[in-house]
Amino acid sequence: QVQLVESGGGLVQAGSSLRLSCAASGRTLDTSGLGWFRQAPGKEREFVACTNWNGASISYADSVKGRFTISRDHAKNTVNLQMNSLKPEDTAVYYCAESRLYASMCYRAIGEYDYWGQGTQVTVSS
Repeated sequence: QVQLVESGGGLVQAGSSLRLSCAASGRTLDTSGLGWFRQAPGKEREFVACTNWNGASISYADSVKGRFTISRDHAKNTVNLQMNSLKPEDTAVYYCAESRLYASMCYRAIGEYDYWGQGTQVTVSS
């Protein structure tokens, strides 16, 4: 069974950048789809970004498109989220997730993901 651990969160000012990383242990993520989601206080968890197993399919939520970049490092067994031009509305707990589906596309739906990390807090002040 895989364990996912996020890191890189913190408190930053609007306009700043952060890089989140999600490290996996227990087995390789090479054939898995990977995603980032976030949950703000009092709101439902929402999709942020995803990549399929080889990076050929990548998708972003409209709210982060052009500011966030998802990438995966097969050698390090990690998935990263580079977040630029952060806004106060990006404040949330960010979660990485793994989908065991070996597919040509990545998935935006929470239900398609099998394993989740514990989350890392991102707070953006105005």
